[in-house]
Amino acid sequence: MATHITEECINCGACEPECPNEAISEGDDTYVIDPNLCTECVGFHSMEACQAVCPVEVCLPDPSHVESEEDLLARARRLHPDKNFPAVDGLTPQLSHFRSPKKKK
Repeated sequence: MATHITEECINCGACEPECPNEAISEGDDTYVIDPNLCTECVGFHSMEACQAVCPVEVCLPDPSHVESEEDLLARARRLHPDKNFPAVDGLTPQLSHFRSPKKKK
């Protein structure tokens, strides 16, 4: 599921440079995430980088864009053809929040 930024965003911009896919841009009143570019940082980080740096915790899963780990990794591969990503079953907790021992199954 792509991440989205809620309307409570304070427009600080902390999230934009952290996105490995350049999916975050400044909107009219808040920053926005392009769901076609968001990979929830699968293949890059243990959690969404935007969530990690957001001071007001408004970078949240978007229930209208539910996607599997496989789909998100495939998008990361398309967006970064020069990067060598592991196979889905080779992803570690450091490369996917889906692998976190805290994640509910």
